[in-house]
Parts: sequence; C-alpha cells; structure tokens
Amino acid sequence: MEIYLVRHTTPDMAKGICYGQSDIPLAETFLEESKSVLAQLPDTVDVIYTSPLKRCLALAKRISHQKLEKSPNLMEMDFGDWELKPWDQVPKQELNPWMEDFVNYQVPNGESMQMLAHRVNQWYKALLATHSKKVIVVTHAGPIRILLSRAYQTPLEEAFERYQVGYGEVIPIGKTLG
Repeated sequence: MEIYLVRHTTPDMAKGICYGQSDIPLAETFLEESKSVLAQLPDTVDVIYTSPLKRCLALAKRISHQKLEKSPNLMEMDFGDWELKPWDQVPKQELNPWMEDFVNYQVPNGESMQMLAHRVNQWYKALLATHSKKVIVVTHAGPIRILLSRAYQTPLEEAFERYQVGYGEVIPIGKTLG
C-alpha cells in the first residue's frame, strides 16, 4: 500500500497558541500552499481520508471532491482545557507533568498521546481492511507522528523530536505501517 501523509496548510492562528481540536481557519496563503501540496501527490488514488476539521477538509477537497472519507480518528490531539490558550498561560502544575510524560499524561478534559495513538491505530486497522492500494491521508502533526512512529517502529516518546512535520508537508510511505 502507498500512503501519502499530508499535514494541513498554515492555520490563521497566532504562534504560541494551543489549538489541537479547535476548528480554526486557514491562513490567506492556503491556495498557494495547496498548489505545492498538489504537485507532490499522485494523480490518482483509491481514496482520500481526512480529519473533519476544516483546516484538513479544505485541503482534502482541493485535492479531490471524489473518494473523500472523513474520520474523527484522524483529528489532532484533544488539548481539553488548554485549547485556544497561549502555551505560556497553561498552568505550570498541569503543563510540567505533561512535558515530563506527554505520552501518558492526560491533559485536563482532553487526551494523552497514548489516547491519540489508540484512535489513530483504530483508523489504521480499518484502513487495512479496505485493501486500498494508494491513499492520501490529510491530517495533523499529531496523527502523522503516530503513523510515522508505527511505520519506523520508534517509541512514542521520541515522536516530537524525531518527526518534525511542517505545514503542507507531504510524506510518502511506500509500505504498510505494520
């Protein structure tokens, strides 16, 4: 199976804001950035999977209006009480434990990375059952890091440092993710 992991383009959000599952708009550079994404993708695929958040859905629709499937399992990590807060305003007594163990620490009223991984892995198992040969996945940095950790058999603890994923980045994976 060929899988093309695609991160959404630049959001219209100030730097330093935690926005996980918040449904925020895209920057004015969307059309220009999407042209670069399109140039890196194959002309035909079996299906395009996308997070239902508009920053992913807009790009997925730009790629193709056909064969489009939305999956909430491809949404970014739920940052719960931290959503739309500046990172420097997240209470230290909450942020510090997360920084020490982001894989297992559950954000207040949100998720841990382990919970995100469970969601993404459920989606991936369903993908394998489809027998698709070539797919595009339009999603967020968190789910992409989970899928790359799976593909390269690296611990989730290494995902943030090892897998830097830019806005509008396309990462082809030419094999199943195990």
